[in-house]
Amino acid sequence: MPDPRLSTEAPGGPGAEEVLRFWFKELTPAQWFRRSTGLDRTIRDRFEALSERALAGALAPWGERTELALALVLVLDQFPRQIWRDQARAFAGDPLALALSEAAVAAGWIAAEPELDRRRFWLMPLMHSEHLEVQERACALFAEHVEAESTAFAERHRAVIRRFGRFPHRNRALGRVSTPEEVAFLLEPGSRF
Repeated sequence: MPDPRLSTEAPGGPGAEEVLRFWFKELTPAQWFRRSTGLDRTIRDRFEALSERALAGALAPWGERTELALALVLVLDQFPRQIWRDQARAFAGDPLALALSEAAVAAGWIAAEPELDRRRFWLMPLMHSEHLEVQERACALFAEHVEAESTAFAERHRAVIRRFGRFPHRNRALGRVSTPEEVAFLLEPGSRF
């Protein structure tokens, strides 16, 4: 039986428990980072309304409790990237997700989390930031709380921000003009995260 404390206020809508079960139980780690129109469609069908509510601030109370806040991070940080892929809206939840992630660090929630995968996704909003100082914190936190492979991935993100001050692969979606150096970079294998 679902825990009522992990549900949304909207009757019949998915709650935090469903978000966490979907992400960490129904999906495999390989699915988290592989582009898939089928998975994008599944997330859109199941969670678009919930992501809209989160972006509008309706789920802000979830951020007050660790078991709800991680679900909110996913709804703000991961789901929009798949629901609105290649659109500016894909990044609309980044500031809210980053604030939640930083609050979770300060509250000790990430350090207390026993599951590696959950720690990784708690920290993901820092890695998605286009601010170098946040990227520096992200690399230190990844090194402290997750495995070497994820830390190396965070360091790759930081290197791109050091080089360009932004993620060039977001330029088209955000209506930014790419520099010639960014265009050349985007042609390199592995340049798109």
